[in-house]
Amino acid sequence: RMLQLEEESIREMCQDIIALKPDVIVTEKGISDVATHFLAAAGISALRRAKKSDNNRISRATGASIVNETSDLKEQDVGTGCGLFEIRKIGDEYYAFFDQCKNPKACTIILRGANKDVLNEIERNFHDAMNVTRNVMLEPRLTPGGGAVEMALSRALDAMSNSQSDVKDDFFQGVEKYPYKAVSRALEIIPRTLIQNCGANVIKQLTVLRAKHHQQADQFSWGIDGETGQIVDMHQFGIWEPIAVKMQTIKTAIETAILLLRIDDIVSGTKKASTLTEGSGQGDGKRKKDEEENKATDESNKD
Repeated sequence: RMLQLEEESIREMCQDIIALKPDVIVTEKGISDVATHFLAAAGISALRRAKKSDNNRISRATGASIVNETSDLKEQDVGTGCGLFEIRKIGDEYYAFFDQCKNPKACTIILRGANKDVLNEIERNFHDAMNVTRNVMLEPRLTPGGGAVEMALSRALDAMSNSQSDVKDDFFQGVEKYPYKAVSRALEIIPRTLIQNCGANVIKQLTVLRAKHHQQADQFSWGIDGETGQIVDMHQFGIWEPIAVKMQTIKTAIETAILLLRIDDIVSGTKKASTLTEGSGQGDGKRKKDEEENKATDESNKD
């Protein structure tokens, strides 16, 4: 009787699904053999034990809705955005593909490599490329790479902080100039590091780059070629960086410097381990001495 009731319950749930005439169903849980039989008889493919993240991606790609109970199924819950579903074998594994989707909100990219290390490196590079594309889509403005922007900002801050004007509305006055000088020197670290990585003469190349930006203030695209260490025009060389990344980098550096400057003192709450060790050693020695004295007293009483 119990098996009959179970089969009737499974049949009802399958009938709720079959009534909507889907081609494929995906579930995060298991599917019994009885349910598989009913669905296969109706020409419905079933995928079981899918990850929640994969289920969400399939829903976004096909336009289907995730439903917890079969009794709550509606016709609009069926995704009609997928044009082709098939199982393909790649290597030794079988994969389910939802292809030819109309206006998909999610997609999957398969990466393959010779070994795990190569595959991890490919994944990191691809993730970086996707983030760069995302930043450019959100903020299409670009800046010259190769340390050109850092050197241009360094030159501008250095020029304004070195001004000798006594005008009240001047940019920086008195001690206010020193923080900007420090920021100006810090920004030169980027082109300096690029030159060092190429093995070029740091002092010579940095001096020439600084002179380029001073002589042509409106041409701020001079930077360092990351392969040769030579000074080139990034506009002609084709090296660009998203302005969103550059702005966030500078903001984070300034905010970190402000955070460190606001620290007045550091209080350490750790105890010295040597004190505890010495104390426990003295206690053990005293306890051993007392035991020896008690033993000697007992032997004298026996005598």
